[in-house]
Amino acid sequence: MTTILQSKDYSGKAVLYMAMELSNANWKLGFSNGSRDRSVTIIAGDWKALSRQIDLAKEKLHLPEDCLVISCYEAGRDGFWIHRMLEEEFGITNLIFDSSSIEVNRRKRRAKTDKVDVKALLRLLQRYLNGERKAVSVVQVPTLDEEDQRRFNRERERLIKEHSAHIARIKSLLIQHGVRTPIDRNFPEWLEATPRDGLGNELGPNLKTELVREYERLQLVKRQIKE
Repeated sequence: MTTILQSKDYSGKAVLYMAMELSNANWKLGFSNGSRDRSVTIIAGDWKALSRQIDLAKEKLHLPEDCLVISCYEAGRDGFWIHRMLEEEFGITNLIFDSSSIEVNRRKRRAKTDKVDVKALLRLLQRYLNGERKAVSVVQVPTLDEEDQRRFNRERERLIKEHSAHIARIKSLLIQHGVRTPIDRNFPEWLEATPRDGLGNELGPNLKTELVREYERLQLVKRQIKE
């Protein structure tokens, strides 16, 4: 966290507060000088438009060109690339707010897909910077290497779940027909040996085909886990 955010003293420092409400098509921007607000919408990812709107906000809100710009957005699928762009290319100090920590109306349960509007984010940003550190939780942004390592760990967790799901699916298909057999490397040979169901009938061709495909997917996941 930068020095300016570690300090609660903003006296004498002109600040342009900026909040971003992100979506696939558009970014809604909210600006404030602490007393007056301004909001605009730009096309998502249009960094030139963002730069123009920041300059215009400084002008409209009567802030000096060299004022501090501190921004925020809600954590979500956009990850950290926007944060890095703001800080590294624009020199803007940015905070990412943890979605689960954002206050909501107690009478209305907040769904995971609900977005906090840009005005609410703007108010939260100002409260946080004015010393209300419990108003919202700020996400710790990882380095690129740390983020890449997290991705590896998360993929491995997904693969392990897929591995269990394939085994469970094969067992379920067999149990439906009164069959119990180990799901091991001998399973393909067992399938080729004209297996029969609990009543002694040969397993149907479509069932056998589905079992083969599930087993193949299981083997693929096993290989990927070992990589």
